This record gives sequence, structure tokens and C-alpha cells, in this order.
Amino acid sequence: MAYDYSDLVEKTKQWAAQASASGWLNSVSAKQLSDFDARTPDSLFNHNDARPLIVAFMGGTGVGKSTLLNRLAGRAVARTGIERPTSHEVTLYHHHSVTINNLPDKLPVDRIKIAQHDDESKKDIIWIDMPDFDSTEQSNKALVLEWLPHIDVLIYVVSPERYRDEKAWRLLLSEGGRHAWLFVLNQWDRGQSEQYEDFKQQLSKASFVEPIIFRTICAESNQPDEFDALQNTIASLANANTVKQLKQRSLQVRKDELKLQLQQSAQLLGSAKTFQQTPELWQKQWEQTTSLLQQGFDWPIKKLATYYADHAANLTGKAVNNAAEKTELALWDDWAQARFADALDQFIHNTDQLGLPAIPLKKELNAVREKAPKIVQTQSELAARLALANPGNALQRGFLKLMRVLEFILPLLSISWVAYQVFVGYYQSNMTDVEYLGIDFAVHSSLLVIISWLAPWFIQRQLKPSLEKSVLNGLKKGLDNAISLIDGEVGDAITAISQQHSQQIKQVAAIIEQCAVADSQQKRITGDNPLSRMLID
Repeated sequence: MAYDYSDLVEKTKQWAAQASASGWLNSVSAKQLSDFDARTPDSLFNHNDARPLIVAFMGGTGVGKSTLLNRLAGRAVARTGIERPTSHEVTLYHHHSVTINNLPDKLPVDRIKIAQHDDESKKDIIWIDMPDFDSTEQSNKALVLEWLPHIDVLIYVVSPERYRDEKAWRLLLSEGGRHAWLFVLNQWDRGQSEQYEDFKQQLSKASFVEPIIFRTICAESNQPDEFDALQNTIASLANANTVKQLKQRSLQVRKDELKLQLQQSAQLLGSAKTFQQTPELWQKQWEQTTSLLQQGFDWPIKKLATYYADHAANLTGKAVNNAAEKTELALWDDWAQARFADALDQFIHNTDQLGLPAIPLKKELNAVREKAPKIVQTQSELAARLALANPGNALQRGFLKLMRVLEFILPLLSISWVAYQVFVGYYQSNMTDVEYLGIDFAVHSSLLVIISWLAPWFIQRQLKPSLEKSVLNGLKKGLDNAISLIDGEVGDAITAISQQHSQQIKQVAAIIEQCAVADSQQKRITGDNPLSRMLID
């Protein structure tokens, strides 16, 4: 399936606009794609049916373009220079039945002259005399550039004195592939055969194989020239088949140019394989930054642990509303934010060094940059509260719970034992002559009860976890969690950017592929076709 050129240009412009807005494409490349010209000779008309062949005389100042058109028309339809041989307007010469519906938008109406004729033999040709593109007036060059996309055949007119014009050659080389070319060495009555051969040699350097060159004479002269041959050649091209061939080739050349421009822009995106290196780049950078942050947090964590331990009664289960107190509780300070920002900036720089667009990644990471303080604050505060609510480790908490149970059970058991001994001793003393419990028993039993209560209480007191140490360990754990979460946020950002990158590559690759699809009906212009001599190889 062949894709319409104008649709491809529109798709390209849409892609360039969104790629530029999201930072995947720089402004220069985006502008080149956005400025891609979708105009063709067909765009002058409101239909895609058979149309005339559009032929234009182009050349520098004073080479006789307008005179050639007047000679071809048999009357003065184009202005010729009197004091200064310079053309400042576009002259259209065509059959009265031809209607040009869409003149180029940027052309001033006062600089377009339209002349019509009734010659049926020239009905299928629109002749255009264009301004001198090498004029000192920039508006002349602008007129030429506005008309060039609408031309099928360019008749490049030179004179013996001006066939090596540098400006002309630059335009010829830039526009060469889009048009068919005929060459006229005008004012031949002043020319020499060496100049003709040199001109032919110059055209071969511009990739023309056996270019068709006509030698003509503008002034009234009895000398024979090749003007009739020029007329006959143009007349032989004015048929539907040739117009179709030129149209198909021009569109394919334009598609190839668009494809090349897209390929160059696609290279600026970098490859998916290169983008796969970014997670590893970040991990290396984050390991260095994490080590630095942990060293830098050593003193603030201790200070914060002391604060939490001293204010445990006020902090547990109660939100902190005081701004100054919140600031004091903040672990992630300006120093930490600066180190994190440095890590992100270095990562972005390393990514840029790989040839990948840095702006989209920078935009995506800005959100993580702003979230980092909140992540650390949330995780550190949560860890501190958990540490205050459950100080020590699980073994310590289990042992202390046992001591609290024993603190109740042991005195109860000892009291029960003493009571039992008192009861048994009293019973035995009544049954026998055994002396009832004495002072020693009273002292020893009292000591037993006291010790059974004091021992668990003392052990609890001695083994009770330090709030400061508990909070310190909790804060370290919270900080590790926060660092892991920040790393995960960056990883998610990289994944999101990677997906966007793949999507951008997929979009531009689809357009490139569509540009490469040739029209199945297009017939190659072979060397045995005279038209092949008018095209750049």
C-alpha cells in the first residue's frame, strides 16, 4: 500500500510537535520536520485528475528568461528589463481553459501576472517565468522558493558569462531530485563551444547523465539556434503519462527526503538497547550517594533519637503541629536534598553522554526530587513511633513480658507457700509437742516474699531497653526503607521513560516504514526513456 505524501508530512509534523513538547526532539530538528513542505504541483488544483504539465524558466539576472517566454508565446507576456534586466514578478502563461485554483498563499497578488492564450497545441502546458533568484532583493528569492514545489519541469537558463553562478548551483543541487530539468545556454551568439562543453561537464558533476542542453539566441538574428527543439521537447512531455511519471517520481523523491530527515531525527532519540543501560547507571550512582547520605545522617540520627526519647510521652500517638518542632524532627535537610539532587543531575548527565535525550528523564525525575523529603520524613517518623511503642527487639520484649508475669506469680507463690507452712506448722504443733513456727521462719519467709517480688522487678529495671537506642535503631531502619523507596521511585521513573522512549521510536519507525513503501503502479524511468536524461541519477 502506497501512502499519500501529504498524509505522511502531516503525521511527521504531529509527531515532531509532540516529541518536541515532551523533550524527545530538540527545537532545531522539530522545526526542520515541522517546516517540511507538503506542496506539490497537484496542490495548485482542486482535483487529482489529468492536469497540465507545469514548466518554469529559472535563472539568474540578465540571462534572458523572460525573452525566451515571450518568444515562445509569440508576444510580450513577460516583462523584460530595459535599464536593468531584472524580473521581480511571476508570470503565468497558459490556455484560457485552465484554472489554477490554489495559488501559493505567501505570494503577493501584485507580483503575479497571468497571461492566457487560445493555442490548442499548448493547452496542456502552463509556462511560468520566475524572478531572478540571484537578485539582491530577498523577496525575489522568496518568490522562487514558494513556486518551486509546484513545478514539474525546470528550464534552467544560463548565459555564456553566467553559467558558473555559485548561487544557481547551490539551488540546483538542493532541488535537483524533485524536478525534471532542461538546460538552455541562452545568448549563444556570444558563446563558444568550450563554454558549452564546460557547462556540460559541470552538469555531470551535479549527477546529470547526458543532460539535454539547448543553445538559443534571444536577440533578433539570422543565426540558427535550438529554440524549436526546446519547444518540441516540451510539447512531447505534455501528456498524461509523462505528467504521471514525473508526479510519481517527485513524490518518491520527497518521501525519500522525508525518510532521511526522520532517520536523522530518530538517531537523536538513541536506541532501545542504549536505554537499557540507564538502570545500571542509576544503581552505580545511587550506591555512591547512599553511602554518602548514610555517613552524613550519622549525627542527625543520633540527635533525632535523643529528641524522640526525651519527648516520647508527647510524641507517641500525637501529631506534631508545631512548625519549629517539625523542623527539628526533619531528618532530610538541605544538605541531604542537595546530595540527592546532585545524584539525579549526574545520572541525567551520564544518560545524556550515552546520546539519549535528557529532558524527558529530567522532567520525570523532578517529581521524585520533590517527593524524597516527604518519603524520608514519613518513614523516619513511622519508624520512631514504632520504636517508641515497642522498644527493644522481640527477644527483649518477650523476656520482659515474662518478668512482668513472674513479678506477679512469684510473690503469690511465695505467699502461698508461707501460708501453707503456717497452717501445717500450727496443725502439727497442736498434735504433738513440736514447737510452733519461730522467729527464724518469720524472717526467712518475709525475705522470700520480698525477694520473689524484687527479683523480677529489678531484672525488668535493669534489662529495660533504652528508648534512645530503640529509636536510633528504628530511625536507621526507617532511613533504609526510605532509601529503598526513593530508589524504587527512580526505578519507576526510568521504566516510565523507557516505555515512552519505545513509543517514540515505534511512532517514528512507522512513519519511516510508510515513507519507504513504493507505489506499486510506479514505473521506473529507464535509460531508454528521454525523460531519464532530464533527471538526476
